[in-house]
Amino acid sequence: MNVARTQHVSGEPVRLDVAVANMLEGLSRSAARRLIQDGRVSVTGKTCRRGSSRLKRGDEVVVELPSGPVNGQGSSQVEYGVVIEDDHLIVVDKPAGVTVHPGAGHKGDTLIEALTSSRPGLAGVGEPERLGMVHRLDKDTSGLLLIAKTDAALSALAAAIRARAVVRTYTALVAGLINPSQGVVEAPIGRDPANRTRQTVISSGKPARTRYRLVRPLHVASLLEVVLETGRMHQIRVHMAAMNHPVIGDRTYGKILGPPGLERQFLHASRLEFQHPVTGETVEAESELPSDLKKALAHYESG
Repeated sequence: MNVARTQHVSGEPVRLDVAVANMLEGLSRSAARRLIQDGRVSVTGKTCRRGSSRLKRGDEVVVELPSGPVNGQGSSQVEYGVVIEDDHLIVVDKPAGVTVHPGAGHKGDTLIEALTSSRPGLAGVGEPERLGMVHRLDKDTSGLLLIAKTDAALSALAAAIRARAVVRTYTALVAGLINPSQGVVEAPIGRDPANRTRQTVISSGKPARTRYRLVRPLHVASLLEVVLETGRMHQIRVHMAAMNHPVIGDRTYGKILGPPGLERQFLHASRLEFQHPVTGETVEAESELPSDLKKALAHYESG
């Protein structure tokens, strides 16, 4: 850790997060707030953790930087694919095992941090811990993720999600031969009272709706195309388990581990379709199954 900059306030009163962002070239206000919340900023000798604090003339602001990048965001170890990108949005292909948002036990190794390392402008879009994310994927779910690059695009795409105008299609392999071959699961989802780390179908939960279609029966499993109409936490996994067809490899909701080499649930965000928030044109993005899911599928196809 090192003292990055000392500044004495002059002129009109200013917010602390604004002052810190101005002190360090290229630092966004969101990143400045993170430095403040982490206790790395002092005002006239006292640590201050409120970005909204007002500075007065003569205050001395000292910022201490961590050893990593200033924005606290980058991790070259996090890999992802870029499927579509323009000035307003980006669609990335997230590998399994990558956490999307920073949190307990995950700092410096998340998708958001990797994205903002190479695209600092994202740090100012939306809430500090979401940074333009229009929807989310579980750590061990691979596939397509839509991120807004401006506040206007985020607002428009979030509205499209609420209106069910963003078509999110997943490929899932579930246990057993599903019947009927297509249908809709409509059941509210909320936290499991018996285990707060899990979700469950419960009357007090939030409305949740999932459409599915059988792509191919595979002896003791079913390959499905699944479309999310709402976006509850673990929605597909919970709904499939509630139908007694848990997702293969899902250790939380199914306990059916699948063949050797499959270390996570067989769930992949394979397709996105939506209207571009600025041009209005239809945008389509696709992602093929990653190698671990291809191998697992071949195992079931060989029977």
